[in-house]
Amino acid sequence: MADTHTLRTSDGTLYYEVRGEGPVLVLAGAPMGAGEFAPVADLLARDRTVVTHDPRGVSRSPLDDPEQDSTPELRADDVVALLDALGAESADVLGSSGGAVTALALAERYPNRVRTVVAHEPPLLELLPDAAEQRTATEDIVETYHREGVPAAWAKFMGNAGFPVEEGEDTGAAAEPSEQLLADSAHFFAHQLLATTLYMPRIDTLRSGPARIVVGVGADSGPLTTARSSAALADLLGTAPVTFPGGHGGFTDDPEGFAAVLRTVLGSWASPE
Repeated sequence: MADTHTLRTSDGTLYYEVRGEGPVLVLAGAPMGAGEFAPVADLLARDRTVVTHDPRGVSRSPLDDPEQDSTPELRADDVVALLDALGAESADVLGSSGGAVTALALAERYPNRVRTVVAHEPPLLELLPDAAEQRTATEDIVETYHREGVPAAWAKFMGNAGFPVEEGEDTGAAAEPSEQLLADSAHFFAHQLLATTLYMPRIDTLRSGPARIVVGVGADSGPLTTARSSAALADLLGTAPVTFPGGHGGFTDDPEGFAAVLRTVLGSWASPE
């Protein structure tokens, strides 16, 4: 059972959940919120203090200015605010998708607050050989949202990301999406997608910093753009990616298998005192 909390920040409110006891582990998504991490968080909370949250502007974490963009840097600031609220000097962080970009920004901006960062399939499209084409495609997705709305934008997003879509299939998140889901999708396309995919990690800073950076990729993510960007990041860092079960959302596909691999990764290294 998770303890639920809200934290007032300088520009909004963060909703977060805390489970278990032990070393702090933050599970971060973007645009995914706390709910999607619940099954794997329950498993990891057996010997960890596991923190999940709704990222800024999403679901239960409203911003004072709804038109404010959600950048990786601002989301990293939010994670530090959560650590401060918990009285935690440092934490391990598993970031998935846009949350992996958040985690990398956290390691760059606050290197002493992070022990291990596991960046699971970060959509760092600027690292790809076809970065210009990817940038154009992402800009077109955002323009499609403004012109045609959420379902059309999701259709283009899923296709460009490499997810298999059957002809005639509804690529929206649900056949009859809730108002909250529509609002979260609107925020994603209007204020989060570009800022996340255009982020360029400072590789030298990550390689020389005190935190260990591990790149994760799903066993079933071969066709996805994020599998390519994960491989590119690992290559720049001079490391081999760690394979997790499932695909881009492996922690929902196979929570037990995902938790087992994450435990192995975190248990294989201890930060220096």
